[in-house]
Amino acid sequence: MRSRVKSSLAAAAAAALFLSGCGSVVVNPVTGQAERSVMDEASEIAEGKKAHAQVLQEYQALADPKLQAYVNELGQRLAKQSHRAHLEWHFTVLDSPEVNAFALPGGYVYVTRGIMAYLDSEADLAGVIGHEIGHVTARHGAQRATRQQTAGFGVLAASVLGVVLESQGLGGAGQMLGQASQTAAAGYIASYGREQELQADGLGAEYLARSHYRPQNMVDVIGVLKQQERFAAEQAKTEGRAAPTQASWLASHPSNDQRLAQIRDIASQYKADDGNYQDDGTEPYLKAIEGMAYGESAEQGLSRGSNFYHTGLGLAISAPMGWKINNGAGGMSLINAAGDAALVLKPIPAKSGGAHEDILRRLLQPEQGQLDKLSLNGLPASHFSGVVRNAQGQRQAVELTLVDGPKQQQYVLQYLGRDAGAIYRARPQMREAEASFRALTAADRKAAQPWVLRLQAFPAGGFAQLAKNSPLGARAEAQLRLLNGALDNDPKPGQKVKVVAVAAARP
Repeated sequence: MRSRVKSSLAAAAAAALFLSGCGSVVVNPVTGQAERSVMDEASEIAEGKKAHAQVLQEYQALADPKLQAYVNELGQRLAKQSHRAHLEWHFTVLDSPEVNAFALPGGYVYVTRGIMAYLDSEADLAGVIGHEIGHVTARHGAQRATRQQTAGFGVLAASVLGVVLESQGLGGAGQMLGQASQTAAAGYIASYGREQELQADGLGAEYLARSHYRPQNMVDVIGVLKQQERFAAEQAKTEGRAAPTQASWLASHPSNDQRLAQIRDIASQYKADDGNYQDDGTEPYLKAIEGMAYGESAEQGLSRGSNFYHTGLGLAISAPMGWKINNGAGGMSLINAAGDAALVLKPIPAKSGGAHEDILRRLLQPEQGQLDKLSLNGLPASHFSGVVRNAQGQRQAVELTLVDGPKQQQYVLQYLGRDAGAIYRARPQMREAEASFRALTAADRKAAQPWVLRLQAFPAGGFAQLAKNSPLGARAEAQLRLLNGALDNDPKPGQKVKVVAVAAARP
């Protein structure tokens, strides 16, 4: 959870006025064919630049100049081999644990440190970047904007909103849909079409070959991400819940065997012009990501077991047994095992702050209800239960607690559920979690240590031995296998592998 809530819709709203005509005919740089488009190249570049600024408000760029330079240099080499080498390309590593990559029109490409943690070589990263370059060179964003023109939400707004929602995954989409009209956003969350994804795969393979990387690395990348899907499904089965279906870079690449076969066929069509390929770059890649943050960042808050810590805001809260912590850009949620109730923690904007009674009147305008004063670990709080009218004028029951948190920041803890019955069943656990809201203690600060990636020689005792010294907890061995793409086979003894360590410690 960040200290300020930021909206992802500002750029999209501004872009909604961009163009409403029928468009014009442009020549696609990849196919050489003429196509009707509502965005010419100048418009792509201008609107991509606007959206880039908004992306960097939602996602901070990773504060690692060396890694940023490494990724940018690789991206620029690939872009020079693309069908739109003349564009001014921008490659950014985002400080996010999500396994994701995406691109905006006009030459803006993003990869998260989350996806980089699970890649094993420079060639793997080149495959991810090459695919995203392919979306830009084939003008897929402009094509989607053109198709969505008649939906009434604005031309580029559709494209930008869609790509930002995709980049944030299901959690990000949920946050944004809570801030905007679901009717307006409907239809823009969908991934690129199957033909577009296949075309981007092919272009990625082509750009790899032109840059003297093996084009088969496109297949390797999908294999890495398939392991993510498999791990998530196995973990869900162990915990007795349904396999997750959240949006991610993998979600736009169907994981069935037929799709993998198609990717293999596509990759086999390309080769380096002289038949020579450079090394996959495993060693320089691993060296580049050593020391990179792993998992959540301290700036956005850290989940450790059943506890959530935010050192910047100076607060902590604990989840009831069996509940999950979901930390997003707009707030933090504690979600029950059934997935039908949650306690949501959000900061209250300074302009809405003040006495709790005044906050309620300004934000909710309650028709009736009861406000009870209480204290959460010495912090002044007020619990409200009552009825308000929503934006559609309908009466709605609301239950929440306002609290004066550390560092003069006020928060709301809202009780949410699929229906009244879900809230009723979960209320005791919500009260338990709420009662744990506190200023960071000395013990909390000690526990709130960020994690980083380190390299270590694979020991004779295998992943079981590595897991003993890992901060990852009960599933450390499985997670370390996933991190190294070794769910089925062990690396060779002495081979460098990725491990997770507390930032201040080294293996």
